[in-house]
Amino acid sequence: MTDESPELRASDADRERVTERLREAVAEGRLDMEEFQDRLDATYKARTYGELEPLTRDLPDMAAANQAVPTVPGTGAWADRIGGTGTSSTGVAIMSGFSRKGRWTVPRRFNGFAFWGGGEIDLREADFEAPEVVINCVVLMAGIEVIVPPGVEVVVRGIGVMGGFDDRLTGEPADPGAPRVIITGFAFWGGVGVRRKATKAEKLRLKEERRRKRLE
Repeated sequence: MTDESPELRASDADRERVTERLREAVAEGRLDMEEFQDRLDATYKARTYGELEPLTRDLPDMAAANQAVPTVPGTGAWADRIGGTGTSSTGVAIMSGFSRKGRWTVPRRFNGFAFWGGGEIDLREADFEAPEVVINCVVLMAGIEVIVPPGVEVVVRGIGVMGGFDDRLTGEPADPGAPRVIITGFAFWGGVGVRRKATKAEKLRLKEERRRKRLE
């Protein structure tokens, strides 16, 4: 989209690129849900470049966003998220809590320890140092929750004594090229929960996809 030809008719792909950027802006905290909904309605009604351009004018990085629709977890496009150096290798909670979430790089082995406390290890927006990583959790009268994005392979091998590890995701199919997350460790009078959950941006994408299908 350019200012030189605002009268040109916009395509469905143009509207989808703007929609994707708006979803990203919500996830980044640049737009609240009311602003997002107003701009989304205007996007679907837009017929020309001139009508689309103001909807993202105050959002950064639109030039990059206009080149392609960003990939999201669950599409099989994992190559850009595997590699690099781990940014955090340990989480400790002693009568307290710890959290690892947002943009971070999971090392080949991450150790989590919780005693009379809790921990959260959120991999939804994380990169991975290697195609296979180990999340080792030791909990004593405590709990740790591991959140993985759609498409990642999960293998649970932890041991529980008067406690346990949630292994419901073991064996679920994974995306081609997705990382493998092995969850191991020991739980005594506590537990390690493992659940699969989409990011806010992905939830918005799916919601708008369903809405678009209803309008067709």
